[in-house]
Amino acid sequence: MHDPPLDQPRVWLLAGTGDGPRLTSALLQRNWRVRVSVVSPAAVEAYRGLAVESMAIGALGGVRGIAEELKRQATLHWVVDATHPFATKISQDLAEACLAAQQPLLRFERPWEEGHAVTHLLQSGADLSRMALSGQRLLLAVGGRHLAGIAASARLAGGDLFARAMPTRLGLRSALAAGLPPDHLAVVRPSQGEPPGQVERALCRRWGITAVVCRQSGGMTERLWRRIAEEQRLTLLLLRRPPSPSGVDTVVGEAAFLKWVDHG
Repeated sequence: MHDPPLDQPRVWLLAGTGDGPRLTSALLQRNWRVRVSVVSPAAVEAYRGLAVESMAIGALGGVRGIAEELKRQATLHWVVDATHPFATKISQDLAEACLAAQQPLLRFERPWEEGHAVTHLLQSGADLSRMALSGQRLLLAVGGRHLAGIAASARLAGGDLFARAMPTRLGLRSALAAGLPPDHLAVVRPSQGEPPGQVERALCRRWGITAVVCRQSGGMTERLWRRIAEEQRLTLLLLRRPPSPSGVDTVVGEAAFLKWVDHG
């Protein structure tokens, strides 16, 4: 494949490893020049083989850091915010910085998921403290930043708590802060096994889980927990997805994104 001409439009994509590589591939196939920003060095591996213009790793430094980055960039057709639905701080910072710089910003949202498991939608983790959880064995699959607060709420309601933690310093620190006993904690990367999710299925069976707390984040992770809840007849307690920043153009799903790319 030949490199696109220098006058081809450029985009700055901020994403993770779920949606980012697919969106990047779609942009490259349409001869866009793509700069990608990810949070961690481990995320870079998912983009291996994609001819991105550049790859940035790490935090952006809030509104000021984003504004400085926009000044350093050559002309951008738009910035694409495809960050995690619960990474609300970065989305708000992008919206503020792009508005001030008069830089077009597009928010990519994952489609809403559906399923047949018994599902309760929670406005926040605090809702757990008002539920009747005595005798329930809850698997907390919510990510390290939310784990301690959600564990505290579920514990107030009498739940017997279990969790998995990422094998990283942040993951272990978060699990310890949640006060979980060692035998109620599994340090594993998500979606392991073939097919993906075998570890999660095994943990639910081993621990006798009756309910799973996870985020309404869409994508592979939510689909997996919906499937496991249906298979094992578990209750699914979903933390409601936060709204996108107001005033930002938003597309839902890859088909809408590609339509925007082709005609926007």
